[in-house]
Amino acid sequence: MSKQILLTLFTILFLSSCYQPQRDCEAFKEGAFQFEYTVGDEIKIGKFIRGKKYSIDYYDNKIDSATIRWYNDCEFVLQDINSKTAIQYKIISTTDSSYTFEYKSAVKDPNKKLVVKKGTAIKIN
Repeated sequence: MSKQILLTLFTILFLSSCYQPQRDCEAFKEGAFQFEYTVGDEIKIGKFIRGKKYSIDYYDNKIDSATIRWYNDCEFVLQDINSKTAIQYKIISTTDSSYTFEYKSAVKDPNKKLVVKKGTAIKIN
């Protein structure tokens, strides 16, 4: 290979390795949001309103509430008020109106494989 081709390949690899997704998490700490989720083969839309201390979820004609504990600007735990189930969230990228996140159980069970899922929430207010 010529030196020009090697230099071009090196430059492309270097620049692509430096790519960091946008993460303006502060803009998504509070507000009204919607998201899609799947039950069986059916895609449904859920909504939630997040304030400083609580999140209220609306899905499948149910209302559920959870407390919020932020670890840093982009990571938090929601703990269901009734069941005490805790889910850990990490915002991995943002746009001007949405964020993509990963979530998993905040409590490690040695008898279960830890499953990390992804989702996207769209800010509606």
